[in-house]
Amino acid sequence: MQYSFLVLMQSLNNDFLTLAANFLSLLGEETFLIVILLIIYYICDKKAGFSIFSSLLGAEILTNAVKAVVRAPRPFTVHPHLLADRLETATGYSFPSGHTTGAAAFYPVAARKSGRKILLVLSIILAALIGLSRNYLMVHWPVDVITGLMIGLVFSLAISLIFDRIYEDRNLRIRFCTIYSVAGGVLALILTVLLSLKAADETAFSDLMKILSLSCGAYAGCLLETEKVNFKVCRSAGKGIANMAFSLIIILAIMGLKAVIPPQYYYPGSFVRYALIGFWATGLYPLIAVKLKLLGVAESL
Repeated sequence: MQYSFLVLMQSLNNDFLTLAANFLSLLGEETFLIVILLIIYYICDKKAGFSIFSSLLGAEILTNAVKAVVRAPRPFTVHPHLLADRLETATGYSFPSGHTTGAAAFYPVAARKSGRKILLVLSIILAALIGLSRNYLMVHWPVDVITGLMIGLVFSLAISLIFDRIYEDRNLRIRFCTIYSVAGGVLALILTVLLSLKAADETAFSDLMKILSLSCGAYAGCLLETEKVNFKVCRSAGKGIANMAFSLIIILAIMGLKAVIPPQYYYPGSFVRYALIGFWATGLYPLIAVKLKLLGVAESL
């Protein structure tokens, strides 16, 4: 049945649908989601930013752990006549769909924060369409998308409420960030060593190592921001755009370091790059921005 569905999707292939599928797939990719997160975190609502990135990181960690256990092949590897597109985003194993999980864990939380039910409904539809685009591009089976959608919605509609409460209690937030930054760092380092020694399946564990590294850095940064910065979101359009742009430029520069890291140090380099991206975005940049008066300080720590 899954194969038949993909054959049907391929029979509908045309230039317009291919363009639409690629655009929808882009909306579920990490770079695009990071840009939106920066806008929310620096300009709109810091608490919402914490809940959204926590929902996203938690869902992606679970998804990549399941991928590493199940190790399901992608459709185009099982049936080579299925013409896959956007292959550069088809890293790791197939089940569940990381794009669908990320979209479902991200957009509904942001929509819920707006308080408008219609936006929540539309965000769920968008996540489902992003998943469907992955079927159209032949990089995921239908069950991958359905499972990814379920995982993402559980995090965005239920577990994100727990992240809200964690953020509201400063002491609980400090404990949470401490535990998860240390746990994420330790697990990421273990996988980094195993991958470097070729003692672990690269396809199964490479993405998991990266998301654990990112979570380690992000929660360490949140800990720094909570204890030493406590910035106030910037309502000024000019300063808000400047904050997002400055932070994003450094993030892109860190990503670009991949090109200069020797191949034998790829995994240690990836660990450092992803941890640094998370730490920079949530803690180090706010600290610098406060010093430069691009961001203000809230009334109390």
